[in-house]
Amino acid sequence: MYVFKLDAKNKTPLSKRNIVKELNWLTDKRVIGLFVNFLVNNGNTGLTISSWPDEENRQTSDIDAIAGSFAIEHSSVDTVQDQRRDSAWFLEVVKPLEEEFFHKLPFRLNLILPYEGIQRGQKWPKITSALLSWIRDESPKLAFGSHEVRSTPGIPFTFHVIKKRSDRPGLILGRFAPDIQGLSSRLRKQLDRKAVKLSRYKSEGKITILLVESNDIALMDDSKMWESLKQAYPNGLPDGVDQVWYADSSIPENILFTEMTRAFIR
Repeated sequence: MYVFKLDAKNKTPLSKRNIVKELNWLTDKRVIGLFVNFLVNNGNTGLTISSWPDEENRQTSDIDAIAGSFAIEHSSVDTVQDQRRDSAWFLEVVKPLEEEFFHKLPFRLNLILPYEGIQRGQKWPKITSALLSWIRDESPKLAFGSHEVRSTPGIPFTFHVIKKRSDRPGLILGRFAPDIQGLSSRLRKQLDRKAVKLSRYKSEGKITILLVESNDIALMDDSKMWESLKQAYPNGLPDGVDQVWYADSSIPENILFTEMTRAFIR
């Protein structure tokens, strides 16, 4: 389940939405720059980015960065297909609920929506309005415990509710975790395209690095990325790639870089 929280006693919510807002400044270039700083602090003294080939080469698609002997290509990965798009849709619908009910509920209320509940073609403001009305008018009447809420006017899906007594009342909004089958095949298709761009630089003597980023705090971690890469490439590293690194940007102010190259060794 994806979760982000509004806590009536804590003005700094543990919020998935807050993390997404911070990602607005976390561009690909910034992640690459932080990665190069990481390399500097781990034995590559004096390393700096000398060029951004994909910005400078207007004729063809190119890699992202050159830093000393390293050629770096960045790729952001969705754990679930269209994950970033679907998350943006979800957040657009629930954002007003956060704002409306902060400090206003005398109990702890968990609302858990189906992962694919928010779809293109729906009237999202009407869904938001219907959820807001339900929380305001119906949740106070609801018995404490777990409930399935069905056939609510204006809400085109069933959602799950957990109501608790708590000394930390507030609204918690989330989605059920989706099926992540097919990640390895999607990962291979995406990274193969990136590897093609690195091949030229490998032939020129550069150390080629594929930097794979995920900001998914709920469904991805080091072990899952390792296993997904291992399944995606059962015969070893893709042609043209010397190293693969994982950038965990789920906490934007503390990005973690982990080398994954050994996941490909057979």
